[in-house]
Amino acid sequence: MNKKLFLYGTLILGLALVSCNKAKQKNGNSATATNTVVAEQESPAVKQTMNTAAQIYAKPEVPVLCYHRICEGNKGDYTVTPTTFTSHMKILADSGYHSISPAQLYDYLVYNKSLPAKPFMITFDDSRVEHFTSAAPIMHKYGFRGAFFIMTITYNKKNYMTTEQIAQLAKEGQTVGLHTWDHTMVTKFKDSIDWKKEIIEPKKKLEGIVGMPVEYFAYPNGVFNHKAAEEISKYFKISFSLYSKRDSIQPLQCVRRIIVPECSAERMLKSMKRTFEKINKK
Repeated sequence: MNKKLFLYGTLILGLALVSCNKAKQKNGNSATATNTVVAEQESPAVKQTMNTAAQIYAKPEVPVLCYHRICEGNKGDYTVTPTTFTSHMKILADSGYHSISPAQLYDYLVYNKSLPAKPFMITFDDSRVEHFTSAAPIMHKYGFRGAFFIMTITYNKKNYMTTEQIAQLAKEGQTVGLHTWDHTMVTKFKDSIDWKKEIIEPKKKLEGIVGMPVEYFAYPNGVFNHKAAEEISKYFKISFSLYSKRDSIQPLQCVRRIIVPECSAERMLKSMKRTFEKINKK
């Protein structure tokens, strides 16, 4: 190598090292300097505009199914057999429906985010153990996820989910929501003591179990009034009622659902479509 070129190269390298050391002294270290540059290049967060209550109220409602018991041997509007539940999930999948989460519904209602084709939601009330042992695996088979509303007085009791099972649902990407402490209707709450007992403390404990915020709620028996909806809005993004009149001032706190009874898959699908088509024509 030419001696002059070697000396020149050594001089350039030395200057570069000196420059680097000065930058470290000025910024603390090279990593900090790099992070500063990256931070300066990042675009500022875009603030999203939320829809008004009137705009939310006017949006088409998404079909929401509500299941309770999924077992053999019981009869009534609140029970379906595992075979029936499987047939319901299969016909929905075969018909091109896509399950959505409460978080997706919230973004659709509040920020006009898009939803998949033929969206619908699957929800479960009352914390029954078969929601974990039977319903969740069947849903998984068809690529569906749901929302499980927990009545927290039932923790670890016979025929109800354990806290470990509830936590596992959350880990698997299911939504875990609150269904009060002991299924007392919110319209019967008398004072702040009732709200603390039925909503505030159970919500906090459930959040500790699942390791994340609990942002969704289902009214016991689907019953609410304006006063309750106003208060419940302080704690939850969305609350689910049943097939009843909505509150136009608090539309996020009265998302309607239909109870699914023991019936054929064809009947269930027809009823779901007819009910929500009727709702959205009003």
